[in-house]
Amino acid sequence: MKKQGFTLIELMVVIVIMGILAAVAVPKLFGMIAKSKASEVGPAAGTYIKLQDAYVSESNTLGTWTLIGYVAPGASSAAQNSPSTTNFVYSGAITAATSIGTTTTASNAWKANNRVALNDCAINTGNWHVDIAANTNGNSVRYTAQTACDQLTPSFSKIGK
Repeated sequence: MKKQGFTLIELMVVIVIMGILAAVAVPKLFGMIAKSKASEVGPAAGTYIKLQDAYVSESNTLGTWTLIGYVAPGASSAAQNSPSTTNFVYSGAITAATSIGTTTTASNAWKANNRVALNDCAINTGNWHVDIAANTNGNSVRYTAQTACDQLTPSFSKIGK
């Protein structure tokens, strides 16, 4: 009589291998999910900066979101940050058109607060924001983007370190 099947040792080896693979794969999976959720921030900030730059070039003034024509991702033009279709709540600090002079600054001119936890980044921490400051000539601006969640946001500052 011929017996067919796997021995107990063979089954235990397979279970151990599956356990090791799961221990490595699951944390990687959650990291990739968080990165994919955070990937909407870069294009949203880039769009804001391009629109603000165009407005500054034409009027020598910093504009509100409505004046520059910016609509946050997932929001309709009628109601900013309407029903949640994105992972972030977007806001801006510029509430009125501001003429550009050598001392003009706008902290948190564009800001993104995460609605969901992104690995080590707690909910609603306001990690991503763009500040605006006038250049010394007083007729152009420079932008500074900042984040506290560097592990989720691609950056050239890490190259070569």
